[in-house]
Amino acid sequence: MKNRNIRNTVIVIDYIEEHLTEKTDLDAIANAVHYSKHHLHRIFADTTGLTIHEYVQRRKLTEAAKLLVFSNKPVLDIALIAGYESQQAFTNIFTAMYKQPPGKFRDNEKFYPLQSKFEFKGGYDMLNQNESIEWNIDYAAETDIACWMDLVRLVIDGFPCLNEKEYIEELKQRIRTRQALILKDNGTAIGAMLFSGKTGSIDFMGTHPLYQKKGIPKAFLNRVMEEFFEDKDISITTYREGDKADTGHRKIIKELGFAEAELLTEFGYPTQRFILQREKANE
Repeated sequence: MKNRNIRNTVIVIDYIEEHLTEKTDLDAIANAVHYSKHHLHRIFADTTGLTIHEYVQRRKLTEAAKLLVFSNKPVLDIALIAGYESQQAFTNIFTAMYKQPPGKFRDNEKFYPLQSKFEFKGGYDMLNQNESIEWNIDYAAETDIACWMDLVRLVIDGFPCLNEKEYIEELKQRIRTRQALILKDNGTAIGAMLFSGKTGSIDFMGTHPLYQKKGIPKAFLNRVMEEFFEDKDISITTYREGDKADTGHRKIIKELGFAEAELLTEFGYPTQRFILQREKANE
């Protein structure tokens, strides 16, 4: 069943990618791939962690952002290509998601994606295990960078302003200092974490969408609490409350026991710091 859902989701994603400049709502997609809307909505969300509406909107805005930076097309033309009936409607949603209007985004000349195309690579043997899984979380090695980045591209909705070149350099540094943990299934990265043992901060935490209900974030948190953060409160930053770009990352962090702390701005993006106090983590 899992493999079939993956195959069906890939068919849907391929259709969406081929029709990004057309009307691609749930009705149109369901008719094109010959599934009921209810079935299509369920398997897509279970497989990707996003609704079809979220995926389509984020992909269209990503392509629009690319045109803003790498083309001279007028904003109105880009709005129409992205499927919006007016420049104002496009500007409103673009600003809500990218935290700056299209004109300013173009002037800054720094493209980053809201959503990359989902690519499902490799094997997922552990998905078929019904019994409790003993996660084998290891230190990442430089040979893991390729599969690590495959995971980053899948969970990019939780990583505003990603610059891959800068990220890879930071990842190499964390690998050398043994502050990068990875979890793999048959060579596929299904969980990853960057952390700082010195400051007690978690700087990146990602879980493969197919494994979103397997308790992986908790497993990583337990590992760093036991080995690296024995006497420190733990901090992590994520979206602020009500941010339209958040697809559930804030909820995951709160479910892990983190409490809201101060509001921040990182790389020009509004975020919020969360703290997990040691005494509460041990309860």
